[in-house]
Amino acid sequence: MKITGVPRDPARRRRDVLARLERESDVWVASAGADGLPCLVALWFVWDGEALWLSTRPASPTGRNLREGRRTRLALGDTRDVVLIDGDVETYTAREVPPEAAGAFRAKTGWDPREDPAPYAFFRVRPRAVQAWCGEHELPGRHLMREGVWVV
Repeated sequence: MKITGVPRDPARRRRDVLARLERESDVWVASAGADGLPCLVALWFVWDGEALWLSTRPASPTGRNLREGRRTRLALGDTRDVVLIDGDVETYTAREVPPEAAGAFRAKTGWDPREDPAPYAFFRVRPRAVQAWCGEHELPGRHLMREGVWVV
């Protein structure tokens, strides 16, 4: 399929990314262990305006990879509307997580991991790079953030 529409300008792409971060609740989380074995799971998230907050069991492969590797790639959308976010990860126990982050997570997802009988950790992902495109015609100009700074 050939797309012939006019590509969105970078400012529009940034607005669209920020709107999706507010609206959507699921994100694909890619990580890797020390052995290089990749792991990909979908998790709920909440955006606080600066970072994404995720939660999973700390002993799960994703929990270990995020805690130990301290880096991740997140993905929203399908192949026709892609957002990729490379980020640095900070880990918080249920006791350490800022109450406003846990409260926002509960308000958006309807679930508070701190109240689960199984242990859960929270992971704060600060974006370092953001790319967004809708089709091949938008590949030029897809880099919206580099080194943690919006370039548009």
